[in-house]
Amino acid sequence: MASLLALLSSGLWGSADYHAGKLSKKFPSIAVLATSQAIGFITGLILVLATGAWSAQAFGSDGYFFAGACAGLCGYAGLMSLYAALSTGRMGVVSPISSLGSLIPLAYAIIIKGDQLSTILSIGVAAALLGGFLASGPEVSQGLPLKPVLLSLSAAVFFGFALVFMAIGSESSALMTMTMMRTTTLIIGIGIFLKFRHMGGLGKPELPILIFIGVADFAANLLLGVATTKGLVSLAMVLGSLYPIATALLAYKFLHERLHKVQYVGIAFAVIGVALISTR
Repeated sequence: MASLLALLSSGLWGSADYHAGKLSKKFPSIAVLATSQAIGFITGLILVLATGAWSAQAFGSDGYFFAGACAGLCGYAGLMSLYAALSTGRMGVVSPISSLGSLIPLAYAIIIKGDQLSTILSIGVAAALLGGFLASGPEVSQGLPLKPVLLSLSAAVFFGFALVFMAIGSESSALMTMTMMRTTTLIIGIGIFLKFRHMGGLGKPELPILIFIGVADFAANLLLGVATTKGLVSLAMVLGSLYPIATALLAYKFLHERLHKVQYVGIAFAVIGVALISTR
C-alpha cells in the first residue's frame, strides 16, 4: 500500500510540474506558483472540513503545526531556488541536481527513524535513486556553471528538509500537515500579490489548468505523507522522488521532446528499483 501511494504521488507531482512548466513559459513562474498554491490551500481546507481532521494533535513533539509550517517554508524556498536556477542554467544541469534532495529524507529515515533495509531493498533503493537522477537528463558535456549549480543544490536541500518535515507532521495527521503547508505558502503568496498587485496576466482561460496543478500538487503531498505512515519512510521517500520520470514522459508524449539515451537508461534503472522494492 505504501509503495503504491508513493508511486501515485510521483505521478501526480510529475504531472503538476509538467503543466506548471508549460504555463510558466507564458506567464511569470512566481504567479503560477502563488496561484496554484492558493488552490492547493482551498483543496486542503475542503478536505479538512469534510473529514474533521482538525481534531488531530497540532502541537508538541508529534504535532503537525510547526512541522507543516516548516515544510511549507522549505518547499517554497526550494521552488524559488529551483526557478532561479532554471532561469540561469540548463535544465539538464538543474533538474538532476535538485532531485538529489531525496537523499536527505532517506538519511533521516535510516539514521533517525531506524529504518533497516535488506540487501535486496538496498539495491532497489540505489537503482531507483540513480534512475530518477538519470531520467532527469544530466548534461555535463558543456561543464557545470557555478551559479545554477549552487542554486540547484539549495533547491535540493530545501526540498529534502521539506520532505522530512512532511514525514514528521504526518505522524499526527498527513492532511493537516499538508493543509498547514499550503496555509504557509498562501501567506507568502498574499504578500507577493500585495507587493506586485497583479496576477502576472493569469485569467479565466488558465483557471482549469491552475486548478489541476494546485489539486494534483496537494494530492501528491498528501499521498506521500500517508505513505510514510503505512510503511518504511525511506522506501516511501525514494519512490516519491521518481516524479522527474513522469514529467519527462509527458514532455515526450505531448511536446515531442526527444529523450536522451541517458534518460532511457534512467527509466530502466527506476523500473528495476521499483520492482525490487515491490518484492518487500
